[in-house]
Amino acid sequence: MIAIIDYGVGNLFNLKGSFDFLGIETVVTNEKETVSNASHIVLPGVGAFGDAAKKLSETGLKDFLVEQAKNGKPFLGICLGMQLLFNKSFEYGVHEGLSLINGEVVPIIDDLPEDKKGLDIPQIGWNALHIENESPLLKYTDEGDCVYFVHSYYAKTDKENLIATAQYGIPITAAVQNENVFGTQFHPEKSGSVGLKMLKAFSEI
Repeated sequence: MIAIIDYGVGNLFNLKGSFDFLGIETVVTNEKETVSNASHIVLPGVGAFGDAAKKLSETGLKDFLVEQAKNGKPFLGICLGMQLLFNKSFEYGVHEGLSLINGEVVPIIDDLPEDKKGLDIPQIGWNALHIENESPLLKYTDEGDCVYFVHSYYAKTDKENLIATAQYGIPITAAVQNENVFGTQFHPEKSGSVGLKMLKAFSEI
């Protein structure tokens, strides 16, 4: 069973619906005992990093989820949930993340070259994946597969953590892995068959 973490900022039921379509058992929960008994954890998220980090702390889930991940349980962060995996974010201030993957979350616009400053921010829409490193999360994913993004900030991380990027003026971190911890900046649950195959691959880890 996969535990989808409910901490007030996620696109929970579209995500659950995708797993249901695949015939994969999930539960939407914020109960520690339920999460402890789950085989996998998914941390979704939509909105601002600081608010989400605060809610994780207020619910008592922050340290608990870090412990679960460090104990080896497969853990997937999606969109803002992926950004929370990193050390910190510079979205409207400086906010601490879960530090499960080394790196920082910064504004896309700040890193765009001058000739690309006219790109729409946030990036909203479909973009092709470039596979950087092998990963079990990408078991059914092919080079050039397109997925759906909605974001204004992106993660800067060590090369060994990158499993996929997407080009948007600069190479954007699209998917990451640090041992049993995975993250996607895009929304698999909104990415059609490509996203479904990725959720299936996660369930098999």
